[in-house]
Amino acid sequence: MAALRLKDAPEVKRVELPLLRTNEAGVFSGYASLFGVVDSGGDMVMAGAFARSLIKRGAAGVKMLWQHQAAEPIGTWVSIVEDSHGLNVEGRLDLSVARAREALSLMRKGAIDGLSIGFRTLRATTEKSSGVRRLHEIDLWEISVVTFPMLSQARIGAVKQNCGAAPSIEALGAKLSRLRAQRAALEFAHALWRMSETS
Repeated sequence: MAALRLKDAPEVKRVELPLLRTNEAGVFSGYASLFGVVDSGGDMVMAGAFARSLIKRGAAGVKMLWQHQAAEPIGTWVSIVEDSHGLNVEGRLDLSVARAREALSLMRKGAIDGLSIGFRTLRATTEKSSGVRRLHEIDLWEISVVTFPMLSQARIGAVKQNCGAAPSIEALGAKLSRLRAQRAALEFAHALWRMSETS
């Protein structure tokens, strides 16, 4: 495997898990990255990749953006922690910001449930046989709420709410919308992959 060190190249990685709940304060949680899973770009984030960056920046030093738009911050990250699965995050939307209110509404309806990281690769290796790039160290700049995640196994895991009642018709409709959005994202990722194979 060949070692790479890229210091100035910004990159993004997107992950997806089903959206569940929210509360009036706009608090939500999920995985912004998963370990040991190859995404549609051929990259795999390794356990411990975020450790130094989190020590350096902490949750407060990582921006929460809308669709990777630097001019559209929509809240703050309360907690960013590496666990056995990946990068577990909890965030709070700033509901005094119009875009954050829109994001919360879309989350509740299941129309938006992707998370994506913006980062620099500090250390990576590439397997010659498979072409998979293993990301061993990442400098994490931001985590965005996005429409189309690159990694299909992880999305926003919970948008917290205060009741434990049986699912309403609206909740079931949101779940159906979420499944349709996931299918669309997978079809989009597959189309991109097919285009890259033919070019």
